[in-house]
Amino acid sequence: MRVVQIKFAPWDKEYSFSPGKLTLVEGDCVIVKTDLGKEIGQVVGFGEIDETKAQEVEVTKDDKNQEAKEEDKREIKPIIRKATFLDLKKLLGPKEKKEALDYCKKMIDKHALTMKLVDVIFSFDNSKMTFAFIADGRIDFRELVKDLARHFNRTIRLYQIGIRDEAKLKGDCGPCGQSLCCRSFLKGLTSITSEMAECQQVVHRGSERISGMCGRLMCCLSYENKGYQELSEKMPPIGTKVNVDGRKGEVVNQHILKQSVGVKFIDKNGENEGIVEVDLNRKKK
Repeated sequence: MRVVQIKFAPWDKEYSFSPGKLTLVEGDCVIVKTDLGKEIGQVVGFGEIDETKAQEVEVTKDDKNQEAKEEDKREIKPIIRKATFLDLKKLLGPKEKKEALDYCKKMIDKHALTMKLVDVIFSFDNSKMTFAFIADGRIDFRELVKDLARHFNRTIRLYQIGIRDEAKLKGDCGPCGQSLCCRSFLKGLTSITSEMAECQQVVHRGSERISGMCGRLMCCLSYENKGYQELSEKMPPIGTKVNVDGRKGEVVNQHILKQSVGVKFIDKNGENEGIVEVDLNRKKK
């Protein structure tokens, strides 16, 4: 069964819907009916699922700080239709969005909550508002939700996002001078680990130089990681005892891209003869 991946906000997860007989391409805006009402979303991809298991798990993730809710299994629903120009004009604009954000920030200050408000989106039928925020630790925002629901007279949903999601939403320029990868072409945010930085021998540059605008390790560390790992596997580990032109030494450092190692030689009297760089490719000839 062919399905279409739909996103309702840049920081939200992807949901699967059936395209039916519609011909769609990435970037198309469509109208769909969810368990929470009519929504307008954007096509971000396509996929296939087993028709005998044509159910997906839709997790209501209002906030990571709330107690885990049971996963809600539902049938994959069809897309109602493509969104028209008039549909897009019905969406509330920047003015309404700013007013909603300003009031929510005011209520956050009122309740002294340690959370950073990032964005708000309105459902297509204008019955629901979803506020995206960043926070560390557990936040009790029950009173905040009551105030917002009373003021806006709509269903209120709070959705916690990560700091990398904020960078993807806001955009900026990276140290390379180009637009942030997550803003321009990256569809998913993969896990970037310190092991990647160690493998690529850039840890010595300091955390500031290998961190992105979001403050986390740069996504581009994952681009060449596999290549570095393959090159690293061809090299003798540090501490390996080696014999170079009849001289015994010990590997004390590696230069992965150059495919060379630094070897420390000790003479017969135990004196340090210094470190010599040995080209592994030349040695194999």
